Amino acid sequence: MASVIVVGTQWGDEGKGKIVDFLAEQADTIVRFQGGNNAGHTVVVKDKKVILHLIPSGILHPNKKCIIGNGVVIDPRDLLNEIESLKSRDCLKNNSRLLISEGAHLVMPYHKKIDIARENLKDGKKIGTTGRGIGPTYEDKVGRIGIKMIDLLDKEVFKEKLGYNLKEKNFYLVHYLKEKGVEFEEIYNEYIELGIKIKEYVANTSLIINEDIKNGKNILFEGAQGSLLDVDHGTYPFVTSSNTVAAEACIGSGIGPTKIDKVIGISKAYTTRVGEGPFPAELNNELGNSLRERGEEYGATTGRPRRCGWFDATMVKHAIRISGISGLVITKLDVLSGLDKIKICTGYDCKGEMYSEFPSSLKTLEACRPIYEEMDGWSEDLNEIREYGKLPDNARRYIDRIEKLLDTEITIISLGTRRDQTIILKNPFTTDNRTDTM
Repeated sequence: MASVIVVGTQWGDEGKGKIVDFLAEQADTIVRFQGGNNAGHTVVVKDKKVILHLIPSGILHPNKKCIIGNGVVIDPRDLLNEIESLKSRDCLKNNSRLLISEGAHLVMPYHKKIDIARENLKDGKKIGTTGRGIGPTYEDKVGRIGIKMIDLLDKEVFKEKLGYNLKEKNFYLVHYLKEKGVEFEEIYNEYIELGIKIKEYVANTSLIINEDIKNGKNILFEGAQGSLLDVDHGTYPFVTSSNTVAAEACIGSGIGPTKIDKVIGISKAYTTRVGEGPFPAELNNELGNSLRERGEEYGATTGRPRRCGWFDATMVKHAIRISGISGLVITKLDVLSGLDKIKICTGYDCKGEMYSEFPSSLKTLEACRPIYEEMDGWSEDLNEIREYGKLPDNARRYIDRIEKLLDTEITIISLGTRRDQTIILKNPFTTDNRTDTM
């Protein structure tokens, strides 16, 4: 048995959805431990695309238990829409497969109104939020005025908390943000009805996960976004409002750190970013545009075009350190086919000062210029290759160089969106040995 955490090592959108879906075949329980419906995981099954926002990617496998942990913030309306969408595809025939932590906090209508209104006030200094109310929900959580899933199931508790919150939220909306307030009765009635529909899924999931671990089950912990969007360790303030690093898997699901066996990091063969913030290796040219089109780099949640650039080893090293990553998955290697030359960012130059580690200062990072190594590219189509040894020589040199720069073992290579378009060098659930020598 093994408990494995999967986290992104860049600014999100690394292909975690596909990899979690792929690894879920060997897992018994899949747990989503942070974030909200501001994240989207795209999975392709039998050439059909499925986009998930809150429910773990493992739900697409029959007979897998899927859990939304206490670290996730949940918009109940969107959650029920996602459940109905899965049912319409015959992906959720048994409701008992999905469990929701009673400790997860709720995204409320006023959270979304505040999120959008505050972003609009910032003019040229926008963070680039999705407007889904995620940040304001986490603010209420740490401010100790949040409403939990378990509160929604008790009409009196929910009524009291909602009434208290609306006094503050409506004052803020009307007098500072110059927005219309929200009505108590409208929210109360809607959410009580939503709670009735959700009730059958709600449980003390911490107990369930710990029991599964005790019974020798394989557990897969699924993160959202990427390490550089972590509220503590990312490019603050251009980050999300939760911790996206591996340690949050324990906090956001209710288990101890001694229960974790492996941490797997996911990284694209290049780099992308959605929203605002510094991006040293960004390609603001036709090549960047070409990578976007070839890689279909548009947000699964918002449809926003992603900014594209070369692989940044300095950034990924930072992600490996803060999450304790023991193995790395490289995705979308196929997108680089056809390029004569490929570059890897190995450090930064900030006004003549060289940085081999990712700087903490946003001001410094904004002034950094990438230091590149250049390698020869390859022209072959990689989509149907299933063995590492059959990759073009230059593709293998590229993978080998990334592994050496990061001093971290590459365990899986993804060459397309389908489950079968994957090369396994080391399976985190089944073996400690490489299946192919690099």
